[in-house]
Amino acid sequence: MRKFRIIPIAIFSLVSVFGLKSCTDDILQEETRGVFTPEFFTTELGVQGGLTYLYQNMRNVFGFAYYLNLTETGTDEYTAAQSANNNFFDLDLAGQGNLSSESGFSVSVVWGNAFPAINTASGIIENAEAVGLDNSLIGEARFFRAFNYFLLVQNYGGVPLDLGSGELAFNSSAVRTSTRNTVPEVYTRAILPDLERAVEDLPDNPRLTGAVTKNVARLFLSKAYLTYAWWLENPNNIPTYPEAPRTDPDGNDPSYYYQRAYDLAVEGIENPGPYRLLDCFYDVHVATNDRHAEMMLYADRTEESQLYNGANLGYSGTDGSANTAVWMVTSNYTTISVDGVSAVQREAAQSYGRPWTRMAPPIGVLTETFAEKELDSRYDATFVTSYRGNWDKGGAPEATLTAANGMEIAPGDAVVSFLDEHNDNVTYVNGGNIGGGELPGRSDYVINPDEINRRFYPGLWKLGTYRTDNGDGLGSPNGAITRPFPIAKFSEFYFLAAEAAVKGASGSYSAYDLINVIRDRAGNWCYDNGEQEERIEDNSAALVAATPTDIDIDYILAERSREYFGEGYRWYDLVRTQKWNEIAGTYEIGGNDASDHSPTVTTRNIEPYHYLRPIPRGQIDNLDVSDAEKSAYQNPGYQ
Repeated sequence: MRKFRIIPIAIFSLVSVFGLKSCTDDILQEETRGVFTPEFFTTELGVQGGLTYLYQNMRNVFGFAYYLNLTETGTDEYTAAQSANNNFFDLDLAGQGNLSSESGFSVSVVWGNAFPAINTASGIIENAEAVGLDNSLIGEARFFRAFNYFLLVQNYGGVPLDLGSGELAFNSSAVRTSTRNTVPEVYTRAILPDLERAVEDLPDNPRLTGAVTKNVARLFLSKAYLTYAWWLENPNNIPTYPEAPRTDPDGNDPSYYYQRAYDLAVEGIENPGPYRLLDCFYDVHVATNDRHAEMMLYADRTEESQLYNGANLGYSGTDGSANTAVWMVTSNYTTISVDGVSAVQREAAQSYGRPWTRMAPPIGVLTETFAEKELDSRYDATFVTSYRGNWDKGGAPEATLTAANGMEIAPGDAVVSFLDEHNDNVTYVNGGNIGGGELPGRSDYVINPDEINRRFYPGLWKLGTYRTDNGDGLGSPNGAITRPFPIAKFSEFYFLAAEAAVKGASGSYSAYDLINVIRDRAGNWCYDNGEQEERIEDNSAALVAATPTDIDIDYILAERSREYFGEGYRWYDLVRTQKWNEIAGTYEIGGNDASDHSPTVTTRNIEPYHYLRPIPRGQIDNLDVSDAEKSAYQNPGYQ
């Protein structure tokens, strides 16, 4: 079997695993295979294997260790934490690093994984007729080709449509030249036509659990229309590359695409298929309820097989497709010592996991974004707001420990908590160990929300670790997370339509109507995560009453942050709307010591050219062109 070597600029298809539908169940099954040859795509087996690769390939981007760094660091949602290195300093743009074409995994992962998927999809589409492939399966390939081009154009600007064998053609030879198309060409020749066809050809219901459907394609087509409309409008004169007029080849203006985005989103809401909003925001993220009806697209993992999980179940690093991104935003709670005992130990449970402490939320997240903590359930169902004692699971014999105010705590009790609101009566008594304070009558140490630091802060509960094999112990907290990583949810239809309405689109629902569907759900409590107890409480009317009647883009972005905080949306949202510097240009947080409760303000240096990521240096070095052509291939502003 002939084996090809990948040249990342001009990609051809090389796949390591593939799968077919099992006779006994309704999920994607994977089987080890060394390589796909071009001839393999001319068989039904090869086409099915290629389709499964397109799903598997999402794991290499969504949830991999540095995914949240790529999509969250440098925004108003996250900054560099106590254990950050240049991978994080570079993207934070706060003076400690230098974002460049050599800034590591974070700037290369999309480029390196999107093109093999695009070429695989092209191979499937080209051979579909000969194989006798059903249009719905071709629709899946078209979806993924568009999906990956959409990722590329948002990150890098214009990218090549010709990988060596012609525009959108399957390439099977190692070509080391490349020409970048413009942004309008990528949208109007690749992304939009493929998604429009996918909407036509995909079924209403998934052929397998997690497979794409008509409504999944609608969601991404609506989002592509919306993003392209913003690009055409260019309200803050952000430069593009390759340089091109901000005009649509078909002569449509931004308002045309805003309206298309609105219409598609409303169509998705009114024709939900198997998807719906869950009744309670907590249920969207509790690990025991993964793969539910609100989740439309996800990069799946499994606890049942290390091979099919694509990562080690016992101990995982930062390489490969392991789902470990949330560990980067987990503070080092394992240093919490009470009465000489390690009171909160590393555990394979949703509030714990492996504490890499590379990214921390600025204070504004806790005091401004999530200001309505008692009414709005989303804060409670997003963060770990209390770290609870689990020393018994680690084998420590003490039945109780003496904690704050000399009071006793038992396993399961809160050891340290982050307060919802500032309390002047907090007296910080615990130094580098916890950095916590005391309040009269409370046995847990507490920290004010406006006094967090880069060392100790609320973790991201919604994406946290989950295993079913812990027994009565701590389980395997160092093994790769086996939960699906969320990519798209039904709730986003409401946000897309609302944003398009703010930009002038019209229809049956106003931005106010659409946003209040989301806020109504946010007010419905079914569980109190911080207190770890049932909480049946409906604050929906109060939240809806607090919604301003005049919805603007800033309010839309604030609501998007409350709904999708820490899930990898934020950089794309701020770049799309050209609000990045305005919203995230400064932030406030304490220093690297747990006892530092004196926050300072940091200013970021967000330049217009930062709205595009640098093309990875290794990709450009592989080009067999002149140095001048290599320099011209790179996005301006980067080395």
